[in-house]
Amino acid sequence: MSHQTEDKEQELQAGDPNTTGHSWDGIKEFDNPMPRWWLWTFYACIVWAIGYTIAYPAWPMLKEATPGLLGYSTRAEVQQDIDAVETQNAPLWEQIEQVELASLKDNTDLHGFAVNGGAAIFKTWCAQCHGSGAAGAVGYPNLLDDDWLWGGTVDDIAQTVAYGIRLEDVADSRFSEMPAFGEILAEEEIAQVVSYVRSLSDAPHNSALASAGEVIFLDNCSSCHAEDGTGDRFQGAPNLTDAIWLFGGSEEAITETVMNSRYGVMPNWNKRLSEGEIRAVAAYVHQLGGGE
Repeated sequence: MSHQTEDKEQELQAGDPNTTGHSWDGIKEFDNPMPRWWLWTFYACIVWAIGYTIAYPAWPMLKEATPGLLGYSTRAEVQQDIDAVETQNAPLWEQIEQVELASLKDNTDLHGFAVNGGAAIFKTWCAQCHGSGAAGAVGYPNLLDDDWLWGGTVDDIAQTVAYGIRLEDVADSRFSEMPAFGEILAEEEIAQVVSYVRSLSDAPHNSALASAGEVIFLDNCSSCHAEDGTGDRFQGAPNLTDAIWLFGGSEEAITETVMNSRYGVMPNWNKRLSEGEIRAVAAYVHQLGGGE
């Protein structure tokens, strides 16, 4: 059994306007004019849009957009706001540059401003290496603990930030260099001294190798790391007794360090940051929990 459907043309009534001539399933569309108010609103929008593209930056060109007759720039507007804030904060930055860093915390308001400013600077320039939370990574120091190669006072931190680490062309840069003992000691001797170094922090080790490694350590390593392995901040030699390791404390990691040395560098920020900004980021790092 089949069904057949027939399209029935819509019948026009007397007084109906003309149709557009289109028909959908027998339904025709009246050709009614648009309301006058809608048309004038539409035309006004067109005129306004044309005027806007003439007055303001609008049309993309090869290198930049058309500037517009009014010369308006959102970047310039933002820069004005930045300049206004910098002008307002200028006296505070001057105070930060002049105050003794060790006594900065005694001025609660100024210290708060410095820490907040330093946090922004840290997240802009330092977090890429030290992490957003300053916990560091392999090869990048954790700034939350109290283990510092060159000291953790706020002045020490400012010195490190300003002049960097192991930069040969910066006179005041922190500098230390550990020999690659793979060129000096035999593999057996290296294994012995590695076991001894691990014993200093009570890490699992081979006692027999460690006993022999003590002599090697005293002959080759104690001049920098001290006879008891506690290090020397003047030379930037790390403390080997606290189980805090920059490049890892596993047997493999320490062996790599002894054999081939490590030579991490840090930029000197005194060419990119102002004196006040360096002091502010030092104050921020100092109060994170590891500052002395």
